[in-house]
Amino acid sequence: MKNFSFALIMLFSMSIFAQTQTGKASFYANKFEGRQTASGEIYSHHKMTAAHRKLPFGTKVKVTNLTNNKSVIVEVNDRGPFIRGRIIDLSRSAAKKLDFIGLGVADVTMQVLDSSAIVSDDHIDDADVEAPQTPPQDKNSPISSSSSDEAKADKFEGKEFYKLTVEKLSPDFFGVQIGSFQELANLIRLADNLKLSYNKEVTVQVKAFNEVKVYTLILGEFKNRLAAERFRDKIDKKYPDAFIVDMTEND
Repeated sequence: MKNFSFALIMLFSMSIFAQTQTGKASFYANKFEGRQTASGEIYSHHKMTAAHRKLPFGTKVKVTNLTNNKSVIVEVNDRGPFIRGRIIDLSRSAAKKLDFIGLGVADVTMQVLDSSAIVSDDHIDDADVEAPQTPPQDKNSPISSSSSDEAKADKFEGKEFYKLTVEKLSPDFFGVQIGSFQELANLIRLADNLKLSYNKEVTVQVKAFNEVKVYTLILGEFKNRLAAERFRDKIDKKYPDAFIVDMTEND
């Protein structure tokens, strides 16, 4: 096992949004294509829709993937998810825009928008949507259980062991922020991969939004901005949303 150090920086801030949730998002499995949702609408992978346990049908919400900061606006037309810890089920096209199809679940923030908000472009290539694996459900029978692809969502549930060296730090360097997480397990996995791939120090910054902790992963300890920019440009194709973090003036 590899050793990597986590520096914990306590930074607390409050979100200005009145109706915001932070938690896990999942997406509809292929078998739900063509089935009737709780609102009466027929579910389609191609539409920018979502399931929520309480929000009224027709509510527009902006969902942001905390790992890559990608966002999408969807409309609630179903009930779910019914798995503890998950706050929203997204259509497959919405999950693709947030870039977490391969993971099954993602840490997200969800913001309720005004009714005049416009949902995101619902274009998705047919090749990106697999054919339903089971016949469509009777249209008179709404979806009543979680529409998540549980096999994908639980793919990381096996035994994993990591050796950590934790050190509280007062940083005085530049870094490159790769992403943000609410789930520490996801952060540890990525940190382990980054440490191996780039041989750079990993720093974790702890933030709080609406009293919910979020952990941001920062890679590298660069003495100046130019060096950090060169590294960011190097990893741009793999992490296009990465950006420079200046920690030279932290008190």
